[in-house]
Amino acid sequence: MNWYAVRAIYRFEMARTFRTITQSIASPVLSTSLYFVVFGAAIGSRMGEVDGVSYGAFIIPGLIMLSILNESLSNASFGIYMPKWAGTIYELLSAPVGWGEAVLGYVGAAASKSMMLGILILATARLFVPYEIAHPVWMLLFLLLTALSFSLAGFIIGLWATDFQKLQVIPLMVVTPLTFLGGAFYSIDMLPPVWQKIALFNPVVYLISGFRWSFYGVADVNVVVSFAAIIAFLAACLAAVWWIFRTGWRLKS
Repeated sequence: MNWYAVRAIYRFEMARTFRTITQSIASPVLSTSLYFVVFGAAIGSRMGEVDGVSYGAFIIPGLIMLSILNESLSNASFGIYMPKWAGTIYELLSAPVGWGEAVLGYVGAAASKSMMLGILILATARLFVPYEIAHPVWMLLFLLLTALSFSLAGFIIGLWATDFQKLQVIPLMVVTPLTFLGGAFYSIDMLPPVWQKIALFNPVVYLISGFRWSFYGVADVNVVVSFAAIIAFLAACLAAVWWIFRTGWRLKS
């Protein structure tokens, strides 16, 4: 394992984040803060509790997960696509860097950015809504696994994309709708029975449910099932990346 290569890629990607901190960090935090103001402080103060939790606090895990999913996909896909687009990927291909080192560098940086963003949003939420974290270790574990899984998925999207439009197709047309329909703003127990069953086919339900359980000890589905779901998704992404490189799919555009 060429750890020098992993560190170089990781540091380059993190440096790019801090060069564009307004777009990479400040913008998502500000956008999520507006959700807290509107749904948490304004609307939430006029609504009852959901599963024994005030509405403003109830939506915090869903909003964090919404940001983490989108930012993980965007950071990882953009990170590998830009060198392809600019032609600088040939410097990486000509260096003694294996596909494993490239994945660790790019995905590790994207997951780190997402973790930073999630913690910043969590801290910002304290300004608008009081909340408690019942299981902080599990909260960080769910956050880490989600960031890693969707960063891997974003890396795959970046390999697949041939233009900037394709980079946005999956996050905008698939992930965002699934997140909004996955219980980010409500409990699926509030849905009619038929829609409750349909909602269980949405994989994001398990991510949000498990993450919310780590905060308040309440969940729409069993936390063991939620944890198994995120592990399965992570394993599927790892297998997909392994298959891509084993079958000869290169990083060239």
